[in-house]
Amino acid sequence: MLSFHSLIEQVAAGKIVKGVFIMAAILKNIDFAKVLSLKDSVEYAAGQVVSKTLVQNNGLGITLFAFAKGEGISTHESKGDALVYALDGTGKITIDGKDYEVKAGETIVMPANHPHAVYGQENFKMLLVVAFPEKA
Repeated sequence: MLSFHSLIEQVAAGKIVKGVFIMAAILKNIDFAKVLSLKDSVEYAAGQVVSKTLVQNNGLGITLFAFAKGEGISTHESKGDALVYALDGTGKITIDGKDYEVKAGETIVMPANHPHAVYGQENFKMLLVVAFPEKA
């Protein structure tokens, strides 16, 4: 019998495994079955906002961001509730025109359909989880 690990190795090597159907992984751009630090999974780049998408589908978005000091994402709205978990540094989250300072280890939720923006007051890394409403 073929072990799961062997099956994955064969699929990764491009070999065809007859009679086996494998659904594509939901998560991407991240190692599986490995202890890691999320804040080390995305790097700062001078003068830029760097993002790494881990999941993006109709119901869920999970993205890592690294904001260089002074960089940001301008005011916009999302159809889903957006949870920010600060991984490193300090960021300014603006929701409905009100500013909130978020430091590593802290969380804030940006509610759906409310204008919000993100700004790196210093180098700032965050995990963004957006839960979208079910489609009727």
